[in-house]
Amino acid sequence: MLALLASGSSRSSSNNKLAESENSAQNSNNMSWGTELWDQNENLAIHTNRGIDALDKFANFLRDRVAIETEYAGKLRRLVKNYQPKKKEEEDNEFTSVQAFRNLLKEVGDLAGQREVVSESLQLQIIAGVTLLSKTLREDRKKCLSDGATLQQNLTTQLSSLDRAKRNYEKAYRDSEKAVDSYKRADMDLNLSRAEVERYKNVMTSKIQQSDDAKNEYANQLQKTNNLQQQHYSMLLPSVLNRLQELDEKRTRGFREFIVGAADVESSVAPIIARCMEGIVKAGESINEKEDTFKVIERYQSGFTPPRDIPFEDLSKCDPDSVQESHYSNSTSNHLTIRGTMSANKLKKRVGIFNIFGSNKQRQIIEACITMKNSLTADGQKEDFSDLPPNQRRKKLQAKIAELTQNIAQETKARDGLMKMKIVYEANSSLGNPMTVEGQLNESEHKLEKLKVDLKKYQGFLEKASQVPTATSSPQASRNQLQNGHRTSRHSNGSADDHHDDGDDQPDDAGSLSRSDSEDNVAQIQNGHNNNNNGSASPESGLGTSHTSLPGSGQGSANENAIGEDTYYETEVETLNPVGKCRALYPFEASSEGSIPMSEGEELQVIEIDQGDGWTRVRRENNSNGWDEGFVPTSYIECTLYA
Repeated sequence: MLALLASGSSRSSSNNKLAESENSAQNSNNMSWGTELWDQNENLAIHTNRGIDALDKFANFLRDRVAIETEYAGKLRRLVKNYQPKKKEEEDNEFTSVQAFRNLLKEVGDLAGQREVVSESLQLQIIAGVTLLSKTLREDRKKCLSDGATLQQNLTTQLSSLDRAKRNYEKAYRDSEKAVDSYKRADMDLNLSRAEVERYKNVMTSKIQQSDDAKNEYANQLQKTNNLQQQHYSMLLPSVLNRLQELDEKRTRGFREFIVGAADVESSVAPIIARCMEGIVKAGESINEKEDTFKVIERYQSGFTPPRDIPFEDLSKCDPDSVQESHYSNSTSNHLTIRGTMSANKLKKRVGIFNIFGSNKQRQIIEACITMKNSLTADGQKEDFSDLPPNQRRKKLQAKIAELTQNIAQETKARDGLMKMKIVYEANSSLGNPMTVEGQLNESEHKLEKLKVDLKKYQGFLEKASQVPTATSSPQASRNQLQNGHRTSRHSNGSADDHHDDGDDQPDDAGSLSRSDSEDNVAQIQNGHNNNNNGSASPESGLGTSHTSLPGSGQGSANENAIGEDTYYETEVETLNPVGKCRALYPFEASSEGSIPMSEGEELQVIEIDQGDGWTRVRRENNSNGWDEGFVPTSYIECTLYA
């Protein structure tokens, strides 16, 4: 019941307020400043001036708000720019949280754009309108006040004239009364002559006439004043005051329209801002922690298996010297396989020619540096990604193969387009010269051939990586086990048997990062180290399969080299693809190691171009050995390189 009474009372009060507002609106329509405020000219002037000042204040408020909106939008844009992911962070774009953050930045950038729209709209639509209205109102108000002042001056002048006429009339009337009294006294005085009495009579008549004239002038001025005053307060002044009223109403109406317009500007971007908010919410909801967890596994999964249990070594049942030797051999083997091998898939360049310029030790240093440089890609990884764990290596190779396959498809389409263009040009020479397409076609063919060679190479890398057995532990775990002396690996120049209870010789699967390649190559280096130091392998071939140790290694047994060498680099001969062809301009007799002879006019394949030392590496077909490779002077040949 109380609730019903309360609701009823609230409805009645709202109805009363509505009725009062309607009545006030009707009353305001019937009222005007000209009739109701005819005597408040000064107050109305002050009021209108304050109203225009309020309008200017609103304009200043909008200007300050525009400045804030502009600054806010600029700061938002700088914020988005500062938090854009760097190039080194692009690899994390696959994670849903990172993608969500990038989408968030995009939406915040859109929000900044909408704040700029609000700022520009307020500046162009609202502030410009307020400024123009304020200027117009001030001019109209000045004109109205000037007209009102003129009317008031006219009325004041007329009132002054009336006052003078009244004073003149009062004086003339008093003078006439005095003249009448003087005449009456003179007429009663018997001692005066008739001439003197007649003089008093003439003065009286004159004064009475002057009084009548002043009276008429006073009446005339009074009539004029009353007419002017009636016209002033009934027509002229109300007209001016009504103009001031219209001016003030125009200001008030403009105030309302501009406030509503500013709100409309804000409302116009509200749907877009709402969509930005929806985009931010959607970005947040797109984060999937399970998917990110799976991607972390995909990225960092090495393919290694956890290490096996460490066997117990009973020192009382074995020779301590053999245990110590086994431990040292294991540490050395681990040192060689992990630190000492480089990728065998990138052939060393310019190893045979260096015997012309220096000793074996200098040649070894340069060979090692060139091998290290050529075996790394632009991003610091090996070309065959053999420095990565098995699982990551296969993924990298698969991605590279997919990229090359896509490039081959694109280049094939480009070549087919050029061939069609050439056919069209040959059929109709007016459309173009077929020879202009020939060069592009040859370039496309060479590029396509190079891509196919790279694809075949990486497919071989992938096949080789797929055949490598997965190690039973990570390199770090294997290194720790080897350094602790609990496990042993076979040394290349002699067997280092595991000291198990049964005495069997068990091979170790976890001795290196990639045991199938690097450990065997280290063994080859150790076994053939003395031979490589004593002589070069087929210097005329220019292939440089000599030893690969770093400086500091001397001649001696393989064990001594394994102990004394700090780092080893494996070298494995691999046939290089020709990069062009050449023709001998002059005959050349090979007199130095790594060079091959040639006769004038002989055509050879270019394997490696001149690196600035004046020598070019070439290949010759040989029926007995298959082919010969070596270096010839660059000035003796004419080269044509493939594109």
